[in-house]
Amino acid sequence: MVDNDKVNTGHNIEDKELIKNARKPVGELGHQILDRMNKSHESMAQWGVSHFEVKEDSKILDIGCGGGKNIERFAKQISQNGRVVGIDYSEVSVEKSAKLNQKFIDGGIVNVLQGSVSDMPFHDETFDIVTGFETIYFWPDFINDLKEVNRVLKNDGIVFFCNEAVYREGEMEKYDDLVELLDMKIYSEEVLRNSLEKTGFKDFKAYLNDENDWICVTARKI
Repeated sequence: MVDNDKVNTGHNIEDKELIKNARKPVGELGHQILDRMNKSHESMAQWGVSHFEVKEDSKILDIGCGGGKNIERFAKQISQNGRVVGIDYSEVSVEKSAKLNQKFIDGGIVNVLQGSVSDMPFHDETFDIVTGFETIYFWPDFINDLKEVNRVLKNDGIVFFCNEAVYREGEMEKYDDLVELLDMKIYSEEVLRNSLEKTGFKDFKAYLNDENDWICVTARKI
C-alpha cells in the first residue's frame, strides 16, 4: 500500500509536507526542516569544508544559507577583517540564519540577506570564497547562475559546492520520488566540471565520499 503522505528521499521514508520545505522553507514546517538540516548536514559540511582554506580576512558568501550553521562556522574562523554574507530566497531561512548568528551580525562580521542566486545584490569581485551546501539542486538556471557566482568572486577566488546526492548512471531510481516532489536536479561530477569550466572556472577538483554518497567540488575563478 502506498502512503501518499510519505516520500522516499533515497535514504529514508519521510513526511512529504515536511520535505517539500527543503526547497524553500516556509512557516512552521520551514522552521522544523531548517533545525533538522543544521544537525543532519553537519557531518557532510565538516567533511566538505576540509577541502579548502578559510583565512582570517576571507570574504565569504554562502548561497542558500538555510538555517545558518555554515555562516556560524565561517564566522568563528575569521577576524574583524573578514566578512561572511548569507543569502537565501526563503524569508524563514533568512530569519533563522540571522537569529543563529545575531552576535556576529552585531559584531559587524556577518550579514544575511534575502535574494536569488540569479541576481545577487553584490558588486563585481566582492568575495574570496563562494559556498553552496545542498542548494545547487534548486538553482533555476545553473549555467547563468554560475556566471553570477563568477561575477561576484574575486579573481582566483574559490567556489565550493557540497551535496548529499551525486548523479551516478543506473543508480538514480532511489531519488525518483524526491526529484519529482522538489523539482530538483542531481548533478554528476562530469556535469559539474563541464558547467564550471564553461562559466569561467579552472582547477576543478571533486571529492567523493562513497560510503555516504556525498560529493564536494572546488574550482577557481580564471
